Amino acid sequence: MNKSELVDSIAEQADISKADAGRALDGMIAAVTKALKKGDTVSLVGFGTFSVKKRAARTGRNPATGETIKIKASKTPSFKAGKGFKDAIK
Repeated sequence: MNKSELVDSIAEQADISKADAGRALDGMIAAVTKALKKGDTVSLVGFGTFSVKKRAARTGRNPATGETIKIKASKTPSFKAGKGFKDAIK
């Protein structure tokens, strides 16, 4: 399912226009992104939790040359599915 199919599904299930569903989805994505940028977590009970995980600096290897390289520390978004969501897709 891509974004336009998701918007269509939201519009149908919520009985709203596709334009409204698109704005709602964009607003949700923006709100989650903003919260994660601030370092907060976003918990949706029954669905899951969005958070930011820190990855430590480490050494790696360039696969083309075999040369050892340093990989900088970084932050990466993470999602952990909630019990209700896991149970719904079994």
